[in-house]
Amino acid sequence: MVVFAAVIQRFAILWALLGGSVFAAEFSQADRDWWAFQPVRQAAVPADGGGWALNGIDRFIARKLAANDLTVAAAADRRTLVRRVCLDLTGLPPTLEQIAKFLGDDSPDAYEKLVDRLLESPRYGEAQASLWLDLVRYADSDGYNADHYRPEAWQYRDYVIRSFNTDKPYDLFVREQLAGDEIDPGNRDALIATMFLRHWIYEYNQRDVETQWHEILADITNVTADALLGMGLQCARCHDHKFDPITQRDYFRMQAFFTPLLPRDSMPVGTVAQREKFLKKHNAWAAATDEVRGQLHAIEQPVLLKHATGEGFNKFITKIKTMIRKRPGQRTAYEQQIATMSERQFGLEPEKLPERIEGGAKAKWEQLRAELAAFDPEEPKPLPQVKFVVSDAGPLAPATRMPKSGALVEPGFLSILNPGLANITPPPAALQSTGRRTALANWITRPDNPLTSRVLVNRLWQRHFGRGLAANASDFGKLGEPPTHPELLDWLAARFVANGWSVKKMHRLMITSATYRQASVNAQSERTDPTNTWFARAPISRLSAEQVRDGLLAVSGELDLQTGGEGVVAAESNHRSVYRKVMRNNPDDVMHTFDLPDHISHTPQRNVTTTATQSLLLLNSEWTRKRAAALAERLAKRHPGDAVAQVVVAQELAFGQAPLPSQLGDALEFLAACGATDDLAALGEYCHVLMNANAFLYVD
Repeated sequence: MVVFAAVIQRFAILWALLGGSVFAAEFSQADRDWWAFQPVRQAAVPADGGGWALNGIDRFIARKLAANDLTVAAAADRRTLVRRVCLDLTGLPPTLEQIAKFLGDDSPDAYEKLVDRLLESPRYGEAQASLWLDLVRYADSDGYNADHYRPEAWQYRDYVIRSFNTDKPYDLFVREQLAGDEIDPGNRDALIATMFLRHWIYEYNQRDVETQWHEILADITNVTADALLGMGLQCARCHDHKFDPITQRDYFRMQAFFTPLLPRDSMPVGTVAQREKFLKKHNAWAAATDEVRGQLHAIEQPVLLKHATGEGFNKFITKIKTMIRKRPGQRTAYEQQIATMSERQFGLEPEKLPERIEGGAKAKWEQLRAELAAFDPEEPKPLPQVKFVVSDAGPLAPATRMPKSGALVEPGFLSILNPGLANITPPPAALQSTGRRTALANWITRPDNPLTSRVLVNRLWQRHFGRGLAANASDFGKLGEPPTHPELLDWLAARFVANGWSVKKMHRLMITSATYRQASVNAQSERTDPTNTWFARAPISRLSAEQVRDGLLAVSGELDLQTGGEGVVAAESNHRSVYRKVMRNNPDDVMHTFDLPDHISHTPQRNVTTTATQSLLLLNSEWTRKRAAALAERLAKRHPGDAVAQVVVAQELAFGQAPLPSQLGDALEFLAACGATDDLAALGEYCHVLMNANAFLYVD
């Protein structure tokens, strides 16, 4: 009986340690054999390239085409190709100079040189950033009802653009965003990168702050898994995943990496040595002034809370009020988190304390202030600051518990890949952090992680070829489709890591393939493979919302190529769309009509709709008409009185193509019908027609 009781006791301890999911961790062989959980294999490149292969990509594609009795499309003509690659890499239509330079280059590597020029252009990072900003649901506002503006969020957008332009290795790019404050605390960019963990939506009028904080942690956990691992964890928050080998305990193991997070409106930038030097002086000052600061807090805090603006302090339950009343240094990590989130909902207005402290307290307060000021020479000068970032609330993490059992959960990874607990090395004490996010970043960016490299190269493939090798870019689980070309996906993933996680090199490999250079017309493929599963032709794609707006401004000659800085209102500025102020509740009309995401949730692939609203907007929008008028003025200045040249240049700018003789004739007839050939208004009407044409709105 004693032995049986001991067994039961040990089982209970084990159950608690495993978060109540000990049986759920027993995965089937089918679970373990799922393709996404297998090591990335360096597949041998097929020997047969079908007589058209230019690199390894084409040889893998050729093998599948042969197996499905398909032949490749003809090569795209040069004009089609220059427009396609310019829009893919820079998000902008080719300039007249880019077209002329490419068409006039007879060297065998003319196309490769064009690609290299585009990869080195600052426009490249601006275009590629949109992919990442969609994944992380970047915005300049909070969302919900108030949708408050986030004045520092743009720094993250600029960080992403810089990272793509400088070809920052993807593993470092990920590590900085998850744990830049722990990994490289003296690097301003690394701290800005942690805004990756600040893009959650936030409601200011929220009494139940604890529930809101747990929702924020869930959102961070979900988006991290979606964006970096291509695995949807949301279902496992409430129960073991019904289809994928992800337990509820796994969900909270992953969330435990983020449990210590604290959103900070300001944080010092400094190396460990600089912080240690600062803290040594600061701690000495704090010890010397602790008593007087405590007395000041006792006088000031009740006055601040009494006069708090906004919804006010009194709406909160007693438990939260108690957390808020405590001095920051006396709060636990969890209390600091909840107090920080609560204090955002009301203004304390410390600048008004002199007029609000009354009676005998006023004299005491002034005396204490004078005593504190006497220690000013001993207080160290603050380190440089960066705003709107995150860190941990301290070196001790709040507990992470299973929802029903309350069992404690320690940080860990997906059990199907790594059932053990995370190996966490505490960072230097000066960082006041747990090291948990560094451990997560290290695991995600391990070269042998089977998900990370596959997910990223699949996203890049989807960007260039219309669909991923695995069709569900953020769901590599069983609800997603297995890859159509698993050997190619692994070959690309292995090459990506071997090439130092270089995104530019991967773009170049894909875009210089013969597969990418195909025409979009292939009658056989269209008939037998309408979804282009086997990539026997190039996709025909509609311009993105940014490409529509930026393309109209570029063609009209009005596009402002100034880089970086605080967001602008798209309707009032000619800057590139990536620099617009992204207000979640107030999207730009033009871009919203062309399927701009809501920036509230993770978006792995945008919807592409064709609606009457789009045509009506382009036809009737005053904004679009102004672009047409500007293009007309540009043409008239370039070729005054020469209608033929005006039409030719207009079509080259808008479509990347010179007009056919029949198109030129139709255009001249249109101009004549609208007015004299040098009539600027008539030319503006013609330009407006071009801006509404499918040849402008679609890329083939």
